[in-house]
Order: sequence, then C-alpha cells, then structure tokens
Amino acid sequence: MSYDSRPETYEHIGVVRALLTSVVCELLDRAQGHDASKLVNPELSTFDEYTPMLRESTFGSDEYKGFLQGMGTGLKHHYAHNRHHPEHYAEGIAEMNLLDLIEMICDWMAATRRHADGDIRRSLELNQERFGYSDELKRILNNTVSAIEDRG
Repeated sequence: MSYDSRPETYEHIGVVRALLTSVVCELLDRAQGHDASKLVNPELSTFDEYTPMLRESTFGSDEYKGFLQGMGTGLKHHYAHNRHHPEHYAEGIAEMNLLDLIEMICDWMAATRRHADGDIRRSLELNQERFGYSDELKRILNNTVSAIEDRG
C-alpha cells in the first residue's frame, strides 16, 4: 500500500505561498510609507537643513557624527517613528525582525548613493562597530546587498 503525499505537498506549497505573499505585502506597505515622517516637522526642517551637509561629508567621520548630533530633536523623532532604524529600539538591532532588516539595508544602500564617497560595504563595517552586530549578521547583510545589486 502506498501513501500519496501530494495533497499534503500541495497544501504545504499553498501555505508557503500565502506566507510569502504576506511578507511581500508588508514590504510593499513599508515601501509606500518609508520615511514619510521626514515630510513633516520636526523632521522636515531638520532634514532640509542637514541633508546637504550630510551628503558632502564622509559617512562615519567626526564631521558626520557632529551633524547627527546637531540634528537633535528631528533625528530623535525620526528614529522614534521608523522601526527600520536600530535606534528605534532600546536594544538596537537585537530587537529588529527580518522585515525591519530588509528595509534597513535598502535604506543604507540608498543613503550611500547620496554620498560622493559612499560605499555600502564600508558602511556595513562601520555600522557593525556602531551597532555591535555579529560577523554572521554582517555576512548576511553583505549577501543581501549582493542579491539586491544582482537584481538591478
């Protein structure tokens, strides 16, 4: 007597498809709402003032860090309202989920493109020191950058 596993296999495939679709929908929602808080004060005036200066600075430099400090209330508000930033959480990256990390790495990739000397791989190194994530997570983030770059 043989057992036909196809109904269970089809059910499994359907459940995985539904779960992946749920993830895709969440990412689409995040794409539509990404950084919307920058379009209203206190963030709007802060980013209007500091974005040109940040663009001309080297990521991770003392000058860059000084600009972040100068952004004060606007930047605090931004972190508080955007869960794709490690600063949103009391325990940083350790409290983030994979969807947060995907939005974070896309944000970091876009941010490096604004800098004349931007380099996402270098940013991952500097951010490892800044946020204290493991070599394993850094490798996963690098792999994710490669996968995104390979698509387009």
